[in-house]
Amino acid sequence: MKSYHINMGAGLEGLVMREQDVPVPGSREVLVRVRACSLNSRELLILLLGYYPLPVRPDVIPVSDGAGEVVAIGEGVKRVKVGDRVAGVVFPRWIDGPFQAEVADQLGGSLDGVLTEYALLSEDGVVPIPDHLSFEEAAALPCAALTAWNALTGGMGLQVGDSVLTLGSGGVSLFALQLAKIAGARVIATTSSAEKVERLKALGADYVINYRTTPDWHLAVRELTGGRGVDHVVEVGGPGTIVKSISATRISGEIAVIGSVTRDNTDDRGIHRAVFMGTATLRGISLGNRAQFLAMNRAIAANGLKPVIDRVFPFAEAKAAYQYYSEVQPFGKVIISLS
Repeated sequence: MKSYHINMGAGLEGLVMREQDVPVPGSREVLVRVRACSLNSRELLILLLGYYPLPVRPDVIPVSDGAGEVVAIGEGVKRVKVGDRVAGVVFPRWIDGPFQAEVADQLGGSLDGVLTEYALLSEDGVVPIPDHLSFEEAAALPCAALTAWNALTGGMGLQVGDSVLTLGSGGVSLFALQLAKIAGARVIATTSSAEKVERLKALGADYVINYRTTPDWHLAVRELTGGRGVDHVVEVGGPGTIVKSISATRISGEIAVIGSVTRDNTDDRGIHRAVFMGTATLRGISLGNRAQFLAMNRAIAANGLKPVIDRVFPFAEAKAAYQYYSEVQPFGKVIISLS
């Protein structure tokens, strides 16, 4: 079989394809014929920047998110059978409950990932995918969709009629928009271009703010909510947006802090002042557990939700997929297909 391998910070030239034997599943392991993978910002951090907060094993098979079909099972496997369509769980040992250090092993980091023709996974580390989704669409779920689901349903929990603020048009933000709408929420989205304004409205956004023409977008959010602020923020911007996100949140609202796609242009004093004045809750999100993944898939299936895919690359062009993802601001997910 063909597999890609990387080392931390090796750059695009360090993404190397090699031939190796197809693994044989052991006790409670399953062999998955990978049909599609999706890229996340973690892949860029690991390969291009040489930084990631969790361990990355040398010569690891990269990429945490993928979907395929079970082609072999080991002794004692009961949760799945040959022929099942499944997605990998990024943290395969995180079955339920809060995130703990003991369950921090992850695909594409301390464990081999899914940028390979065949992936050997723990029985506990796979979930069935919704029937209406293609493998390419299902490959978008494990990180971006589950993170958005946790952001909205964990913590104080999304209620019908709540207001949600999403930032930009990356995978997490688009899933948050879609999931919030099927839950009956009102969504205010921000974006950087007029073209994306219309695409976000087509996905169901009630209001869209162009943050380039409206740099004080937090004030616009306040105005749209009658001065109250939103109930929930799905915060992916990091240091460059966090103070404005807090300012856009109602008293006792919640900001789900997920990632950082902006440069640090604020300071701790600004954050402290904004939190103190707004009495908002900041909740860090480390993806989600398997139980949440299963619950999310039920909601996706019941509502016929379809992930937004920006572009699909063939397996042989994985380097081009990485480069594209690093150079543009995709509207949705970048997929690598093995079908």
